[in-house]
Amino acid sequence: MNEVFAPATLGPVRLRNRVIKAATFEGMTRGGLVSDELIAFHRAVAAGGVGMTTVAYLAVAPEGRTDRHQIHWRPDALPGLRRLSEAVHAEGAAASAQIGHAGPVADGRSNRLPGLAPSRMFSPLSLQLVRAASVDDLARIVAQHAAAARMAIDAGFDAVEIHLGHNYLASSFLSPRLNRRRDGYGGSLANRARFAREIARAVRDAVGDRIAILAKLNLEDGVRRGFGLPESIQLAQWLEADGSLDALEMTAGSSLLNPMYLFKGPAPLREFAAAMREPVRTGVRLFGRTRLHSYPYADGYLLGDASQVRAAVSLPMVLLGGVTGRAVMDEAMRSGFQFVAMARALLREPDLVRRLEADASARSLCSHCNRCMPTIYRGTRCVEIPA
Repeated sequence: MNEVFAPATLGPVRLRNRVIKAATFEGMTRGGLVSDELIAFHRAVAAGGVGMTTVAYLAVAPEGRTDRHQIHWRPDALPGLRRLSEAVHAEGAAASAQIGHAGPVADGRSNRLPGLAPSRMFSPLSLQLVRAASVDDLARIVAQHAAAARMAIDAGFDAVEIHLGHNYLASSFLSPRLNRRRDGYGGSLANRARFAREIARAVRDAVGDRIAILAKLNLEDGVRRGFGLPESIQLAQWLEADGSLDALEMTAGSSLLNPMYLFKGPAPLREFAAAMREPVRTGVRLFGRTRLHSYPYADGYLLGDASQVRAAVSLPMVLLGGVTGRAVMDEAMRSGFQFVAMARALLREPDLVRRLEADASARSLCSHCNRCMPTIYRGTRCVEIPA
């Protein structure tokens, strides 16, 4: 069995332990650039003991942002990203950059650019029609993922995490519900998975083994006629056979159609509505319960489904979902996972990893109230800690 606090190798990168700060959009990039607050955010979790922290979410194209204040990869963003990676390294941790294209999850109104999806659709997020991506669009976006990975190296990152989940663009292509295409990118799973595989291959070809490459992939979308576990297992096997990845992190849910499916616990409808601008605010108040569902929370809640993927591939895997203490960490190691990822628990206590390493009986103070989720629009934080 692996020891979660022992040093570990992830592709070409040596980490001081097997704990990764999961990507949680920080909401600290006003103007689309790194802020001092963003650096302090990641410096704190690095000082708190994680082996690697993940900077989220860094779009590969301007129209691929979930709003216009997010960073998208371009030369102007590199000096700030370099300062961030250097700050993380100074605390003894590695830095990973999450790269991707939001697709139908992008806010076209905020970006002032039309969104993209596999097929033409109405977006409940931007209240706009989203156009179907052309084959030329897809080729451009594949190339932009490769360019982003090269820029991540220039900015001093040790890894990139390719976002293939949550019904962002690559994930929306995987979904039978969202992908109604009749070309080589629609229909069979092999066709629906083509775009995701092309992205991963392009990133590998661009960076070789200079940095680690992870991918975040849905176990299931959590919606009817969505991407599900049997297809997820098959795609994981294809990605392994392609040789594109150094590790796989399984996630769940749809930011477009069922965001709470990943997080479990109560849905903070009132707080979400307060954080939105009109007319979305009124829509959340009136119809939020049709999209923001509540699910029972349990520690390690993705372990069962993720273990089915674990049994089907030999790729290193990261367990995400309800990792809050040594019991879940040790169970993940016993179940064959090489790494664990923590998110909400580190918002509550950036130094939780050091506490758990010093005291195996320590418990996370996170109550899983999910009221941190709406704070992403003004700076992600635990609301139980005074601002």
